[in-house]
Amino acid sequence: MEPTTPDIARFGIQLYTLRDVFPQDPKGVLKQIADMGYTQIEGYEGDQGIFWGMGHTEWKNYLDSLGLTMVSTHCNINENFAEKAAQAGEIGMKYLISPWEGPQESIDDFKKIAEKFNEKGAICKENGLRFAYHNHGYSFKELDGQMPQDVMMDNTDPATVDYEMDIYWVVTGGADPIAYLNKYPDRWRLCHVKDREKGIGADVRDASVDLGTGQIDFPKILKVAAEKKMEYYIVEQERYEDSTPIESARADAEYMKNFKFAS
Repeated sequence: MEPTTPDIARFGIQLYTLRDVFPQDPKGVLKQIADMGYTQIEGYEGDQGIFWGMGHTEWKNYLDSLGLTMVSTHCNINENFAEKAAQAGEIGMKYLISPWEGPQESIDDFKKIAEKFNEKGAICKENGLRFAYHNHGYSFKELDGQMPQDVMMDNTDPATVDYEMDIYWVVTGGADPIAYLNKYPDRWRLCHVKDREKGIGADVRDASVDLGTGQIDFPKILKVAAEKKMEYYIVEQERYEDSTPIESARADAEYMKNFKFAS
């Protein structure tokens, strides 16, 4: 029987998935990632920066040799942002992303965050890339009678600021990913494909499992995402039950290589 063609031809992995092994051997782990079938990566910022001790052009050349593309990176947006944007733009990256802003005391605080995002978006635009924010569950908890996620999206410039939907955290925060994809079409351009353990309480935050073994209906959600111009599908996993980060990354890649949208 001929193998089926997946509905998502290109997918990536957030390197934080491999945080227990990646910092010790970045080049070796990147080689393993490429061998698993990933073609894209999303980085994170560690003690050695976003290029892990390499110059940005050296980093890109090594990725090119493996057939990998660095689409984006999570980074500290409050330090040396202009330099990060310049280097990211030089090697053809698409996004710099804020991974965390934290719960705030008032909606006005989230409006100030939106203003900061607009400033970072303008810097990114000058360097040929875009800015995005990666959600956690806290932005889906009502505050002062409003939803922080909506406030940030409503107060940022669509011309320069996009959003990365961490589907796991939308669900964990008690919101509906499909409803948000429909409410803000064209704003969600990246997503974290991360599953959540079946039958676990909503109050449990650390419940990540291998793709396809949890409770999240990815065939249904990602079909809508694709219709709403989602561009980048980034695998992420933060917990490993009876597995290792490498084994889970491999299992997640197999899931994506055989992925089909809901009919």
